[in-house]
Amino acid sequence: MPRPPQPRPPADTSTDPVLVLGAGPVGQTTALLLARRGVPVRIVDARPERDAVGSKAICQQRDVLDVWDWLGGGAIAAEGLTWDTARTFYRDDELFDVRLPDPGSSPLPTFVNISQSRTEEILDDLLARAGVVIGWNHEVTGIDQDDDGVTVECATPQGRVLLRGTHAVSCLGSHGGVVRKALGVDFAGTSFDDRFLICDIRADLGDWERERRFYFDPEWNPGRQVLIHPCPDSVFRIDWQVPADFDLETEESSGRLDARIREIIGDTTPYEIVWHSVYRFHTRVADRMRVGRVLLAGDNAHLVAPFGARGLNSGVQDAENAAWKLAYVRDGRAGEWLLESYHTERHAAALENAEVTGATMRFLVPQGEDEHDLRLSVLERAVTDEKVHPKVDSGRLAEPFWYTDSALTTPCPDRPFGGRPPRGSAPRPCPGVIMPDVPLALPGRPDLTRLRPLLREGLTLLLSGTPEGTDPETTRAALHAVATGTTPAPITTLHLDDIDPTGALGRALECEPGQVWLVRPDAHIAAVLPCDDHDAVRAAIRTALGHPAADIVATA
Repeated sequence: MPRPPQPRPPADTSTDPVLVLGAGPVGQTTALLLARRGVPVRIVDARPERDAVGSKAICQQRDVLDVWDWLGGGAIAAEGLTWDTARTFYRDDELFDVRLPDPGSSPLPTFVNISQSRTEEILDDLLARAGVVIGWNHEVTGIDQDDDGVTVECATPQGRVLLRGTHAVSCLGSHGGVVRKALGVDFAGTSFDDRFLICDIRADLGDWERERRFYFDPEWNPGRQVLIHPCPDSVFRIDWQVPADFDLETEESSGRLDARIREIIGDTTPYEIVWHSVYRFHTRVADRMRVGRVLLAGDNAHLVAPFGARGLNSGVQDAENAAWKLAYVRDGRAGEWLLESYHTERHAAALENAEVTGATMRFLVPQGEDEHDLRLSVLERAVTDEKVHPKVDSGRLAEPFWYTDSALTTPCPDRPFGGRPPRGSAPRPCPGVIMPDVPLALPGRPDLTRLRPLLREGLTLLLSGTPEGTDPETTRAALHAVATGTTPAPITTLHLDDIDPTGALGRALECEPGQVWLVRPDAHIAAVLPCDDHDAVRAAIRTALGHPAADIVATA
């Protein structure tokens, strides 16, 4: 495993830490990102120790792997089983497959499958090497805040403990109602009656190793669905949709569980059960993801059905959004307004994930005769008519949320967002969309081999050519002076041609001469502007750091 980037020393080591509540993957990632940005951090968790049980959240998307890779967790991508094709079947007929896009040329795989327990183990190692200790046996029982910080009350074997921090990020999962209740946050939503049976089995299933398979109404689970995912070490995860009254103990003792597995893998293939469980799906979104100095992240803020792998992947994107903003607010590079954008951006992402996965669940579990008839009609027509394929909803796979409507984004009239692209496609790069990742060659920085790690160092200005008759270096230096005079945040100003040896980034961005691309520390494009409009550049930088609109107008 490569050595992770060393945490930068905080500007003031005497200040209280940020408290991270919950040591699951979202909490681990939040703590690592904060430490990487020089913020002192403390993690607490109610469990006595790490409980590495079952596959749980297995499917990790490229942009999440990118975050972990930056933190030194490249082993997650390296050890994970790579897949790039999602196949969908109706009974015995394959309806379509979706090949997953790469708008740039990232060295990271599109998706990998790896057990959550192994991901947690890798992240624990990184936390230890960064000097971040997890306080086990700390059950959060209360939380309070004032103008200067947050106080968290924990029950421990030694008695009641009060912890003090400047802010808190609650990653307590779906059962973290104590924080939501203390903050007055509603967690409304719906639950689905049908259950899902998960079995991790170890077996040799040949050419299924690089693809996800989704079956509507197979003869071995009539009227319901089955999802099959390959995992490392010849393990396959199988999810059966089962009735609300399903009983796993009876299923095992009667031999029906073995029969279920045999119906999929055949009568002679040897297998062993590694883990199994039964779970119920919920769709819930907190009405607030930021209350004062407390941020909610991951399943503590939103629950969605797993079809499309939008749970943990979205939680890690919560963590990245929260971490850079907390770091900038704590060290004075931005005001409290920036924290409010955490709620507006990630709440919008949560609502979109709820909408996408909710539509999938309504197709999987139709309510009423009309919905059943419509689903049956769509599936039967899709066997022979590819025009019907977009109506077959087997889950839209996880993708980054596009902050096109965010108050931190400066719209570009020449590059409007075209709306959610078709399944398996990526949007054209524009303000609000994440920057494609490409190979990088930067003089004096042999440690940087791709673009995204550079972008995470602060705000970035990328020049795609300069106006005719102007000196490129003079233009770059003038822009850099404008940017550094606008904010104390770190600024990198570069010519696109100087860092894009293969031309992959220029092709992905469809750049035009004389543009400057402003990119946030989480690699999302904040603005695309004429490079000679310095007032617009100043305003876009202040916008990207959450300054109120009136303040931007007054100082532009």
